[in-house]
Amino acid sequence: MHRFRAASQSAERDVLNVTDGVHTKVTFLYGLTRSEIVSSRIDHNGPFCYKRYSQMISRVQQIQEVPAARRLERVRYAIRDLAVLADELARQGKQILPLNIGDPLSFDFQTPPHLIEAVIRALQEGRNGYAPSPGTPAALEAVRREAERKGIRNVQTVFITAGVSEAVDVCLTALVNPGETVLAPSPEYPLYSAVLAKLGVEPTCYPLVESKGWQPDLDDLESRISDSTRAIVVISPNNPTGAVYSRPTLERIAELARRRNLVIISDEIYDKLILGDEPHISIAALAPDVPVLTLGGLSKAYLVPGWRVGWGILSGEAAAVKAYGEGVHKLLRARLSASFPFQEAIPAALDGPQDHLTEVRRKLRSRRDLTIAWCRRTPRLTCVPPQGAFYAFPRIEIQEEDEQFAKGLLLEKQVLVVHGGGFGQMPGSRHFRMVFLADEAALERAFRSISDFIQARYG
Repeated sequence: MHRFRAASQSAERDVLNVTDGVHTKVTFLYGLTRSEIVSSRIDHNGPFCYKRYSQMISRVQQIQEVPAARRLERVRYAIRDLAVLADELARQGKQILPLNIGDPLSFDFQTPPHLIEAVIRALQEGRNGYAPSPGTPAALEAVRREAERKGIRNVQTVFITAGVSEAVDVCLTALVNPGETVLAPSPEYPLYSAVLAKLGVEPTCYPLVESKGWQPDLDDLESRISDSTRAIVVISPNNPTGAVYSRPTLERIAELARRRNLVIISDEIYDKLILGDEPHISIAALAPDVPVLTLGGLSKAYLVPGWRVGWGILSGEAAAVKAYGEGVHKLLRARLSASFPFQEAIPAALDGPQDHLTEVRRKLRSRRDLTIAWCRRTPRLTCVPPQGAFYAFPRIEIQEEDEQFAKGLLLEKQVLVVHGGGFGQMPGSRHFRMVFLADEAALERAFRSISDFIQARYG
């Protein structure tokens, strides 16, 4: 009995010292809980004897991990990656100040009531089934009117998506083949690189120049165009830098696309959140003959990020974009439709009252100015004043990687920002992105915490 008991205890250790994931598998296979396993370690007549231990160990050893696709190794989304650690700290009772995600509703912004009323009315009227794959007629017509207001002519098709994120995925998937490339800005919104990685396509970055207000280096951009290049991504206002591309810059990009037969994907989700003196210009309005996919949505300017409402406007010569447009619509049909009731908010937003935007921009300008003033008086920090959106992208002069800076700041001060390396940046430079959506008092608290952290860690 003594020899059996020792063997039984040894088997128990073999099982219980493996990972919790294996515990889960054991329980699933045998219907036994951890307490049942522990309680039966001596009694061979109990619910779990040594023979069954051996059988269980054998089965567990035969279980093989299902690996994720190798192409996902290059998929990164820094904006939410560090939030995993923040969630763990929050579960420990720490209060986190989240300056990482551009969600206005996490702060003191509210959805315009007429948008909510439009969606409630749609729900009550039974518009809860599938919508047409391109979008509802009312939503599509509203987007066409918006294109006209933006000066976009030669529109060939419009479509509604589950946020701009889906539009990015659909438009790149319909365009790019393995071995081809897409020119995207650096720093960039990391969704573009993530989608290209999923497609097995290597992104080619063109630099935005910090000393020139984060405008692109157009000569460098041109030098990176090759026979395999299919598109140029333009993000203006830019995330993460807040830069707004100038008219000469847009005209030069359009000319490059015209000469090299490239598609322009223009992400304009922040087009109504201009904080500087220069107006926003849609590149499609400057080049009606060039294939341009203009992306927009309700999330930011209309304060409904959780509704996931976006759209695309494909313009250019009909013969040039016909096959591409058909490819986009093929993918839209495959995913059925965007949300039916939430599409009712599109005409309400685009054609309805715009009064809320005045107050939104007032708050953002005030908070932008507060952020820039803090950066100017804080050692080791410099920041190009953002001209649009609600992000600042300060440069920080430190030796360690900015990911370590962001992680340390979160652990020690519970302020959550995104490290600049997560957006791409010039080698050797260090940055971090922070949203300035929080009210002035909250921003001041964050600034004090970051300043104290910089002083204590770097001197």
